[in-house]
Amino acid sequence: MASILRECFAVRPVTEADKEGGGRLKRVLTVWSLTAIGLGATIGTGVFVLTGQVAANQAGPAVTLSLLIAAFGSGLAALCYAELAAFLPVPGSAYSYTYATLGEAVAWFIGWNLLLEYGMSASAVAVSWSAYTVNVLESAHIFLPKALTNAPLAAVNDHIVATGAYFNLPAALIIAAMSTICYIGMRETAGVNTLMVALKVTIIVLFVIAGLSYIDTANWHPYIPPATGHFGHFGWSGVLQGAAIIFFSYVGFDTASTTALEARNPQRDLPLAIIAALVISAVLYVATAAVMTGMVPYSKLGVDAPVAVALDAHPHLSWLGVFVKIGAIVGMTSVVLGSLLGQPRILLAMADDGLLPPAIARCHPRFKTPHVATVISGVIFGLIAGVFPLDILADLISIGILLAFAVVCIGVLIMRRTRPDVPRPFRVPWAPFTCVLGAVYCAAMTYFLSNGTWLRLVFWTAIGFAIYALYGFKHSRLRKR
Repeated sequence: MASILRECFAVRPVTEADKEGGGRLKRVLTVWSLTAIGLGATIGTGVFVLTGQVAANQAGPAVTLSLLIAAFGSGLAALCYAELAAFLPVPGSAYSYTYATLGEAVAWFIGWNLLLEYGMSASAVAVSWSAYTVNVLESAHIFLPKALTNAPLAAVNDHIVATGAYFNLPAALIIAAMSTICYIGMRETAGVNTLMVALKVTIIVLFVIAGLSYIDTANWHPYIPPATGHFGHFGWSGVLQGAAIIFFSYVGFDTASTTALEARNPQRDLPLAIIAALVISAVLYVATAAVMTGMVPYSKLGVDAPVAVALDAHPHLSWLGVFVKIGAIVGMTSVVLGSLLGQPRILLAMADDGLLPPAIARCHPRFKTPHVATVISGVIFGLIAGVFPLDILADLISIGILLAFAVVCIGVLIMRRTRPDVPRPFRVPWAPFTCVLGAVYCAAMTYFLSNGTWLRLVFWTAIGFAIYALYGFKHSRLRKR
């Protein structure tokens, strides 16, 4: 028993061969491309959808405070990611960092939950994309069958019930389209992503500037609505639960770290891109949420298209409505693209380590992409996007990334102690304080998620460790060596 435990917590050292990747992937990404990937995977559902829903259901106008709280915790984690990404430029992100510091079993737990986070992020944003697309089509008097544009399941009081719809077809189709782009090459993916990021940032800035003139400060009072008596429903518990739910909106920098083997100079560029993506997205989030809750009462924003609701309430801004809705669609498209870009590379790293079947690690000889993992991700999470609603998917994303961030913060301290002699292109400032605070902060945020979220996490983790026990433990390359 003791020997099995030792093997479960065995640490896998990262070699120079791991950092080179065997030439399977193309090194084409610059610091600007990496920053755009981070922004592309960050700015989408968080700014166009979840800000409104958290305002309506949890925090009221204090959604801006929820965003700042989430940004602070993400900032602590981002600093730790930056050090490890420069020190260990490998594609597995938090999974690989954990394997090199806390051992195989913990790495499997983090990797398995990162797969959940990336996949559910793609699915959740695809659901929002579907809602916005249907809204734009209806404004042009094009109506799609509701049975094919809504999820057949919904969450009511922590219970899942049938809605009568058949399948959310637009959500599944956007995942299929973005998976195809990821399949055909990193250079093409990065180019498409950069164009979409430029467009959505421009439109967000335009919305903020135009909306300033239509803010009614009465909509900001009370800033923190009084608690209703239910935990997480307004009051300070609502602000903190809102921060926990919206936390996943800042995880784009994690996507940038998964592309380490495709960066031209990962040790220099990854830390810069990670921090830049977080700072830019935080500024845009808070500005958008402040304007949106000032334009209409927060109680009206609990829909899948809250920015559209804010614009529709002011006829003089009708000219901007279509542009913002299109910008939202483009923005969410880039988030789906970023999520589907990151997940196959984590699958690639896990398969390289022997914890998943080797076929998953195959890379296309022409396109130089992990094409098998890309197809698997697209099929599975396209189906999930077609079946589940946004609220269930958003909760699952937040808890997975919160746990991953906490472990990464701890990993920095462990690596400082076990490998103090290795040069670090970037170092976390005030490391003991920053890392401990980041780990405690991210772990504490999980307390404010719903009981149903924890139950789904336990269920998902049980499935994961069953796979690890039946396949990963036996086939681990670390154990074979």
